[in-house]
Amino acid sequence: MQFSNNVRAHMLRRSTLALALATGLGLTGGAYAQSTTGAIAGSVEPGSVTTVQVSGSNGLTREVPVDTQGHYNINNLPLGSYTVNAKKDGAVVDSRKNVSIKVGGSTDVSFAAAAATAASAQDLSQVTVTANSLPAIDTSQVDSRTVVTSETLARLPLGRNAEAIALLAPGAVPGSSTLGNGRFRTVSFGGSGASENAYYINGYNTTDPYKALGGVGLPYGAIDQQEVYTGGYSAKYGRSDGGVISQVGKRGTNDWHFGAQVLWEPKFAASNPGSVYYGNRALPAGYGYQQADKVGTIYRSGEDNTKWTQTYSAYVGGPLIKDKLFFFLAAEAEKSEGDSTSNVESNPVATNHYTYNLPKIYAKLDWNINDSNILELTGIHSTDEQRGYYTGYDYDTRSGTGLTGANADTSKITSKYAIAKYTSYITDDITLSATYAKGWTTDYLSNPTPNIDQQPYIMSPNLQNPALNGGNQITNLNASNTSQDPNAGSRTHGLRLDLEWQLGDHHLAGGIDNMHYKGIEEGTSTSGPGYYWRYFHSANPGNPISVGQGIGAPGGDGYYARRVVFTSVTNMSLDQRAQYLEDRWQISDKVMLSIGVRNDGFKNFNDKNKPYVNNQAQWAPRLGASWDVFGDSSLKVYGNLGRYYLALPNNVAVRGASPSTYTYEYFNYTGIDANGRPTGLTQIGGKVSPDGEFGQPIDAQAVAARDLKSQYQDEAIFGFDKQLGSDWITGAKVTVRKLRTAIDDVCDTGKIGDKMTREGLDPDSVVVPGCIIFNPGSTNTFSLENVDGSGRTEVKMNQEDWGFSQKAKRAYYALDMYLEHPFDGKWQGRLDYTFSRAYGNTEGQTKSDIGQSDISKTQDWDSAELMRYANGLLANDRTHQIKAYGAYQLTDEWLLSGNLRLASGSPKSCLGFEDGEADPDPIGYGSSYHNCNGQPSHPGDKRNAWFRQLDLAVTYRPSYFENKLAFAVSVFNVTNERKPLNSYATYEALPQTVLNNYGLGQYFQQPRYARLTATYDF
Repeated sequence: MQFSNNVRAHMLRRSTLALALATGLGLTGGAYAQSTTGAIAGSVEPGSVTTVQVSGSNGLTREVPVDTQGHYNINNLPLGSYTVNAKKDGAVVDSRKNVSIKVGGSTDVSFAAAAATAASAQDLSQVTVTANSLPAIDTSQVDSRTVVTSETLARLPLGRNAEAIALLAPGAVPGSSTLGNGRFRTVSFGGSGASENAYYINGYNTTDPYKALGGVGLPYGAIDQQEVYTGGYSAKYGRSDGGVISQVGKRGTNDWHFGAQVLWEPKFAASNPGSVYYGNRALPAGYGYQQADKVGTIYRSGEDNTKWTQTYSAYVGGPLIKDKLFFFLAAEAEKSEGDSTSNVESNPVATNHYTYNLPKIYAKLDWNINDSNILELTGIHSTDEQRGYYTGYDYDTRSGTGLTGANADTSKITSKYAIAKYTSYITDDITLSATYAKGWTTDYLSNPTPNIDQQPYIMSPNLQNPALNGGNQITNLNASNTSQDPNAGSRTHGLRLDLEWQLGDHHLAGGIDNMHYKGIEEGTSTSGPGYYWRYFHSANPGNPISVGQGIGAPGGDGYYARRVVFTSVTNMSLDQRAQYLEDRWQISDKVMLSIGVRNDGFKNFNDKNKPYVNNQAQWAPRLGASWDVFGDSSLKVYGNLGRYYLALPNNVAVRGASPSTYTYEYFNYTGIDANGRPTGLTQIGGKVSPDGEFGQPIDAQAVAARDLKSQYQDEAIFGFDKQLGSDWITGAKVTVRKLRTAIDDVCDTGKIGDKMTREGLDPDSVVVPGCIIFNPGSTNTFSLENVDGSGRTEVKMNQEDWGFSQKAKRAYYALDMYLEHPFDGKWQGRLDYTFSRAYGNTEGQTKSDIGQSDISKTQDWDSAELMRYANGLLANDRTHQIKAYGAYQLTDEWLLSGNLRLASGSPKSCLGFEDGEADPDPIGYGSSYHNCNGQPSHPGDKRNAWFRQLDLAVTYRPSYFENKLAFAVSVFNVTNERKPLNSYATYEALPQTVLNNYGLGQYFQQPRYARLTATYDF
């Protein structure tokens, strides 16, 4: 669909591991991706120990028997610190204290020397070992993931959000800033689109319920651990073919803890982004710039465009009833104020004095009903609010001109979640868990400027005829062409049940995973009186504006205007249901096999609650294996194969399965009134809609193919992890991903009539939609309503019928290598290098080069002409990536840390008209074809500059305050790199009329800034 202008863990050394964490034999971990728990497992000398008991700081105590081979497993343990006791006939014979577990993993606590210890020990404290972290290599897992603990978060200079943490993972890259208008953060994993990820908090899906672009995260100080999955996760989880960001919040323990933190990013320590100037490249013969006088001049001023941020956070947690009832409460309030000057082509040409408010609250209650039953209640409240006002800016004098009277849009996204989880340890080997949750999101967007309903937005006032405006742009106070319904928002609820059974060498699991999403009055409409004006200037006035749409040449001096009406507000809903079975089989002491299958079902409903997509019985097999080569966890070789299905979010109903209006009217004009509206109008052609959107009702049965397949992807991963000496770990993995089926819409539906004619059917006898959702490159069947009401007619369309020369294609391969020194009380460090390629003709559900976030309804695949020469490097490709981070405890009081990221620049696109053809715009989409200067232009033929960023920090914890008080200074982007993160991809305004801003950077790195922090923890 055409784009509308309208998001102190302490790592034991090997000598200590030989005693305390002698790794072992026959471990089957019982925690999985997106889990909120971990596991403790290990081995003993057969006959030396009869049971193993764990006692947690969270009051939980569990005791399980040791099998005849000397193995034990304790699964589904809440995160915390545990004492692990080896018992024989009820007496403790050995113990490990302060054992911390990692979410989704299995901590090996083995007691190989327990029998000898028990026989010789006079004082049990002499045989007690303290251990504060996991073994170097977890041989129980077959997935690809990065777990970041709260201790690491406290050391490193990072952005205080889930996405900044996720970028520590190998291969993860920032999503295009265009998808969130430079504000909202997204991440791409393994070449996938930014909407193809899943977010979880305490086991519940908090992904954006409308577009799936991003998700809700915890207050930074409330994060206990964050998992980042980049592939290979178990059959328990799905609905993502990108990655998973799963946060587990902190919880109360038997000890009281409280603290507070103040962070200040002062304006005086921030650099401005610098100014951007129009290019001055030579153009081919016959081409001209839209504004020849602007070549080489300033495009956007960044002078004094700085901001300050203040963040206040606090937490408290402890026991309400010791060993039984605990609470944890955290709150965070972040506020930013700054200035941002628009470019010379904007309306208004002004400085936005903006304010951001991001308050978050997290509360958790944990009730140990008894040693066999646990109830967890979580509440989350998160708000993202933005507002601002404008002062004029004069680019001739480079100075402000005072208040304009106009305001920026006020947006406020509020998300609330209530999550309940019940866990029952039915027997030593059987565990049942149930999670039920609800979510409420409000999506407010409005402009508080007075009388805005009488003032249409004026786009590109810089292209007004200077003979009619006296050389000065004429506009009004409307600073935005978009509005939303005041009741817009979403509701979600979900239920998952998991039953796990340890049966000998098999850890069996099965369950259901159901979600429901409802969108209320979502979508956008045109602000003001319901339409906006856009001005144009043609360098070749004799050329038609659009031959295909019957729009003639503007003539004269080439000045003309377009009136646009757009509205897409609607309701919709979505059901997602899944069942799964999995067996994690410990084949031998060294080999573990994970075999699973998941069945996903997705059902999308339109505004009339009629289903338009119904995908059921989608079987996703998962197979993984882990080989503990030497039996001591010093070398793990692993691999997995998996299929992952992706649901369509609610946004697909907007401009797809529900009525919408998107129309153009073109005019010559002889005057411009005080509000910037053209007057003396002479229409050029009639009212047109590129995709046939005239507000007509939508036939739910016809809007999508009857045999539509969900988007799915196959993945293969093979790798190893190796311990080097006593202090280092290294490893490498190869990842291959291939998109098997994509979903998008096709709008060249006249081809259906052509097919019917070839088959001897009357195309006028059926109602053909303007756009239809289909699987690009596949054969799909469409059910069309008969005009006479007599029933329906089925039409089967294949790739050739649509005129496409290739199928949907997205492929990704990568080699990841790393070297790590875990924190040993003195220092930690990690270095990652990733070589990868993401190529094909389909980015996924979004189109980043032009910032189109119409999920699975991008302008790609709308017609065969748009897909000519579309094969190339995809938007999230980065050939080379180097990531490094570390921390060094210089003294007991001083800590130094840093974070480095280097990456190849993002691919560039050049989208123009089909210059040189009889009709350079055969489908009325304007400058949207893979042509540049009249030549084919593949995505990625050129790249943006390399991305480089170094962040450093120093932390001081004075011993006088027993290390409870800390002061820190962090400097981000130390070298003040200001490279473009992406560039404008649209080449022409009209055939052979080149846009002055083509190829310029659109969004840039945040310039250097500093953060001052004061923290107190008790």
